[in-house]
Amino acid sequence: MQTPMTYIDPIVIILALVALWFAASNFTSFKRFVVGRPMRTRELNSRHNKLFWVIALPVLAADLYSSVAYGPEAGITEIANLGPDIKWLILPITGSTVVLLIILITSYIMGVRAYPNGGGAYAIAKDNFRQPWVRLMASTALMIDYILTVAVSISSGVEQIASAYPRLAPHVVGISVLCLLIILFVNLRGVSESASLFAWPTLFFMVCMLFLIGYGFIDGGPHGVVSAYTPPFGTFPQSLTLLLLLKAFSSACSSLTGIETISNSVPVFREPRTKGAIKAYVALGVVTGITLLGFSSLLYFQGISVNPNNSMLSQLLGVYFGHSIIYQVIIWATFIVLILAANSTFTGFPQLTALVAGDSFLPRALLMRGDRLGYSNGMLVLSALATLLIVGFRANTNALIPLYAIGVFVAFTIAQAGLVRRWLRVRGKLWRTKVIVNGFGAIVTAVVSVVFAVTKFTGGAWIVLVVLPLIMFIATLIRRHYLKLADEIRINPTDAKPEPHHVVTVVLISGVHRVTLNSVSFALSIGSDVVALYIGFDDESIEKMERRWEEWGNPCRLVTLKSEYRSLINPIRRFLKFLETYEGGQADHVHVILSQFLPSSPWAQILHNQSSLLLRTWFLWNKDIVVTTVPYHLGDSGAPRH
Repeated sequence: MQTPMTYIDPIVIILALVALWFAASNFTSFKRFVVGRPMRTRELNSRHNKLFWVIALPVLAADLYSSVAYGPEAGITEIANLGPDIKWLILPITGSTVVLLIILITSYIMGVRAYPNGGGAYAIAKDNFRQPWVRLMASTALMIDYILTVAVSISSGVEQIASAYPRLAPHVVGISVLCLLIILFVNLRGVSESASLFAWPTLFFMVCMLFLIGYGFIDGGPHGVVSAYTPPFGTFPQSLTLLLLLKAFSSACSSLTGIETISNSVPVFREPRTKGAIKAYVALGVVTGITLLGFSSLLYFQGISVNPNNSMLSQLLGVYFGHSIIYQVIIWATFIVLILAANSTFTGFPQLTALVAGDSFLPRALLMRGDRLGYSNGMLVLSALATLLIVGFRANTNALIPLYAIGVFVAFTIAQAGLVRRWLRVRGKLWRTKVIVNGFGAIVTAVVSVVFAVTKFTGGAWIVLVVLPLIMFIATLIRRHYLKLADEIRINPTDAKPEPHHVVTVVLISGVHRVTLNSVSFALSIGSDVVALYIGFDDESIEKMERRWEEWGNPCRLVTLKSEYRSLINPIRRFLKFLETYEGGQADHVHVILSQFLPSSPWAQILHNQSSLLLRTWFLWNKDIVVTTVPYHLGDSGAPRH
């Protein structure tokens, strides 16, 4: 018996093909509909494209704040199999996470003051370490974290909804990809559009979490704040080890990913942007710290256990509100904010890749701004890689989490170490205090990175440990290519001067008709030594061509070649080799003109052979010659358009 998904798949494929055909045939209209009107470069620094810090806060903080929904649960899950007496450890584990949160936010505020142009860990590493591999490691680690943030946040949000509505469970992959595409399209329309759409749901989720915490402590629910289900405090099972505690703490630190987003995205703030970014950091630290401590305390007081089929947040809401409308509202708010957590990454990732591309470690296409002045190529790359992860891991959050936090904590460590080097170099006010804060942060984040890598190695962390140096190696090759290219094309303006050359123009023709008239006329207009070249497959076609050419008045020299194997490239290659010694080698430049039919309807293109496209490709890769394509536009009825 076929499942519904098996039946729908062919329909989905057909609809996708139709959509692609429509997008290709009406590209300009489709792009304008999706992206919006193009914006002038001078609008880049307008208030339209800059965010007030109150709006920037929920836009850029969604990544960090949304992780409170699964951070404490991720920590306690690591030791849950030791028994119910271990539940109280969620408090010290979360408390330690909040202490690290304060240290990191303090450090990044220092980083924003020192590097107001954004870039976060990459800018800090670039300024304080001479070795390029250090800043490259920081950027690569952050890029990996950004990609995983999108995959984990969207997968986690869809899982929250699938827990409340089990019928959606078989479709989590498709729903996740759909959510990703929606976020991509909104971000392609520009910063202000994504801010106005995505800021309010994040603020609403903050209100929901603070309401939940306030309700739990003030009203206490049906069992009181401290209930009969509250586990004993301070019990240590014999099987608990320091390594397990570190493992739990490292997993709980997954709720700290996203701190660097504000630091990387300082340029999107309105002036004074440094003060705006600092205000956003302070507000984010206060709200996130209160939420983490309050949420984990309620989980402890109500004795909530780890359940792979029902999140701890869902269980806590069930204790207080059952499956009432309040439960539904907060669950949906959690789903939305986890989806929107990916949105802050769509601001940070393109900004970061543009900085790295500016140093020639990534393709320069990532430096280009789109119609709406955002780094749209970076957004497309982020979406493609995140989609591969979602599909490859079947939108399973537990499978993605082991890959998640290594990258960001490696970047944290490099940023902290870089700031230590900066304070030791520039000194300044309170530099010793700054060294202590950043030094302690570097040690803690380095320990978390190592613990995560060791304890999660077989669970999937090895993938990041392999991919990270691989990307660094590829980035090094890209930079080497750009440097080599720059050296090769560099000239000395005083020595190298443009000089005229004797050029032979070869016009490839297929007969005597209007297209040939168009191409030969162009060739004669540029004043070159013009030769028309005709390739025939038999003697009869060659004789006919020579006769027609003579009747036409021999507008230029005609050369006919016979190709018994019906190949165009081989006889053309032999003729070009002959031209290398043309007139004693005086023809030092060869110019080939190709004619190209361009029907008014894209579908009609398949009715014509693509010989000009194939020949142009072969020329560019195999011959050091100049190739010009002369287009000939056909009207709907086949007549040329005027």
